[in-house]
Amino acid sequence: QLWLQSAGSRCLGFSSCSRLRRCGAPSGFVPGSRRDLLRPKREPPASPAWAGRCPSTVPPGFSLAVVNKAVNLTDGFPYISVCGNVPPQSCIFSQVLNVGAASAAWICILRYYQLRDWGVRKWHNQVILWTGLLCALGTSIVGNFQEKNQRSTHLTGAFLAFFVGILYFWLQLFLSWRMKNLPQPGAPWIGPLRLVLCSACFVLEVAMVVLHSWSMRSVSAICEWVVAMLLFILFGLLAVDFSRLDGCTLCLQPDSGSLRPPPDSPTSLHVQL
Repeated sequence: QLWLQSAGSRCLGFSSCSRLRRCGAPSGFVPGSRRDLLRPKREPPASPAWAGRCPSTVPPGFSLAVVNKAVNLTDGFPYISVCGNVPPQSCIFSQVLNVGAASAAWICILRYYQLRDWGVRKWHNQVILWTGLLCALGTSIVGNFQEKNQRSTHLTGAFLAFFVGILYFWLQLFLSWRMKNLPQPGAPWIGPLRLVLCSACFVLEVAMVVLHSWSMRSVSAICEWVVAMLLFILFGLLAVDFSRLDGCTLCLQPDSGSLRPPPDSPTSLHVQL
């Protein structure tokens, strides 16, 4: 639900109470307190939507680039950037990656408040959050600055999307290893699966750079495509963690420093998400 209070209010920020069915809420949590401001719903649409829809739109963009003869498969397998260099396929890639970047940012914010309510230290959690947001920013940069037009800017975005993106998941795996009492929703094989995917993604990223320097462009491009799909899957797997969340509430409360006292009967707006 979305709850908005009337005039004389200010936003106190987001928070997550995340009533967990199996894992339980952290000690000291008080429903209705400042921490109970944002309550993510069961299986928020952001994670499955981005994980499911974005990869499904990549093959049509690749096919369109081949049909329009923007790429020639006889010369070798193309990089993602080459497929999205010219319109109309560049428009498709830009739209898909912008939607993906916005979804990734929302996922990272939900994950931040979920980890905070699980007792993760603030600076650890903020490092994880900012790596995720930088990954989302890089994804948007890659989509909006084509390699043909802005090569340096495009490569900077690619570094943020690929290398900082995989760092986001490695930090969470490290956190799960350090904090043994951290809730682990989902089947027991979810953790090992994430470890395998992160390891494969990192190895392929290194191979992608090395093979490109050796002028083995086709093999390097294949590694790039596989890395992109693995990152989609890793973001999609966060739906397992979000499935234990109970609801989502955004609340605006009266400003305590306001000279005018808040109204006795504030107007509230409830919107079902």
